[in-house]
Amino acid sequence: MDQNNWQQGSQYGQGQQYGQGPQYGQGQQYSQAPQYGQAPQYGQAPQYGQAPQYGQASQCGQGPQYGQGVQYGQTTQYVQPAQGKKKAGFGAGIGVGILSGIVGCVLLFVIVVNVYTSISGGYLVFGGHGAETVADQNVIDDETAAKIDELSQYLDVYYYDEYDMDEVRNSLLDGMVAGLGDPYTVYYTPEEYEGLQVSTTGTYYGIGAGLTQDPKTMEVTISKVYEGTPAEESGLRKDDVIVSVDGTDATSMEVTQLVQLIRGEEGTVVRLEIYRPSEGVELTLDVERRNVQLPSVVGEMLDGKIGYIQISEWQTNTSAQFDAILADLEQQGMESLIIDVRDNPGGLLSSVADVLDTILPEGTLVYTEDKYGNRSTLTSDASCIDYPMVVLVNGNSASASEIFAGAIKDYQYGTLLGTTTFGKGIVQTIYPLQDGDALKVTTAKYFTPNGVNIHGTGIEPDVELEYEFMGPEDGTYEKQYDNQLQEAIKMLSE
Repeated sequence: MDQNNWQQGSQYGQGQQYGQGPQYGQGQQYSQAPQYGQAPQYGQAPQYGQAPQYGQASQCGQGPQYGQGVQYGQTTQYVQPAQGKKKAGFGAGIGVGILSGIVGCVLLFVIVVNVYTSISGGYLVFGGHGAETVADQNVIDDETAAKIDELSQYLDVYYYDEYDMDEVRNSLLDGMVAGLGDPYTVYYTPEEYEGLQVSTTGTYYGIGAGLTQDPKTMEVTISKVYEGTPAEESGLRKDDVIVSVDGTDATSMEVTQLVQLIRGEEGTVVRLEIYRPSEGVELTLDVERRNVQLPSVVGEMLDGKIGYIQISEWQTNTSAQFDAILADLEQQGMESLIIDVRDNPGGLLSSVADVLDTILPEGTLVYTEDKYGNRSTLTSDASCIDYPMVVLVNGNSASASEIFAGAIKDYQYGTLLGTTTFGKGIVQTIYPLQDGDALKVTTAKYFTPNGVNIHGTGIEPDVELEYEFMGPEDGTYEKQYDNQLQEAIKMLSE
């Protein structure tokens, strides 16, 4: 697989949604409101340190480079003049004159920069190509900084209880990102980012269930219950809706953050409030956290020499697992293949590209284009497989799974069967930050090999077929009761 200027960083499905905070009735009335620009008077106003200075451009060695994490230059070093008197001479006079000239130029330059930033709201970054403007406006201008300080003073004096200032600061950062209105651009605290990295490896202390989230309603649903896991032992079922986790509303956060609440120390218990649509009942389940190692790929040989491979998520080890299962099926004499990416919410772009490289002949797999028109392309080499193929998709096949389905469809390398996919045709890049936190940013649109962007529309299957469970009313999932899978077997058997 060739890589042409491809962005680095993990690709993830869905981002955090921010609703509306609780509404309160009438705030408490005070005889006199605190004066703006002055701390509230309650005996002694709280003293704050030195307010940050705004309106001065930060000096960096190099500005952020597109396609990479933010690059941090070196801080400017200031040398203090030596103290004490020295006898001045002619040479010293020349030195003082030169030094004064340099200082004067520097001061003039700083004044010019500050005037520019005050007028334009931008800032300058100096690198190998000279000075360039890298931002049209500063988010934290003088007025916003003053407002934050004012709010902080009100909270410090009037809020009825103690509060965690770190949580307030994190919420401030969350709110800044949420202001974009993009549910897929998310700020992660160091703890959240660490958990996010764990989720892509497939090994963690959890319960052994796959989750999917509707980005509009924020409803979280069980997409898969893995065999032999605490989730299965507790009685969780596919399509159960998670209402709360240890008392926290499941719709109040993005699914990757909810996952962090479900995971925890080995041997501890997490309480899940769930709603089971099939029975119309609400249940409370206590599930033990254990060391769960979940494969992202499973497979088996079906009757008629039909290979079946299910990919539940695109993780770091997905490609290696796929190759191993494919080789095993080929050794068993596989003559056709079903690949199931239903309810696969996405994952790592590199992972889906590696699997497509195994399947497809030489050519473009997917390309992205950013707002500047820069294009990055992933391609496959000439090696490929050649089997009659059906790919199963549904409305929860998203992001990287749609890249997979789109490439198979454009190459006419298999038949898509099921329902229209989710419709996420944009790419996110994770940028690790200097404090161990991270920012996931929507950086580009992606396009299928034929140049189709499916964001908001999804990919229509070649054969439209709604899922229907054909087993007994109180039965559990088995392949023989899966009408979509049975239709795929029928198509490959003809």
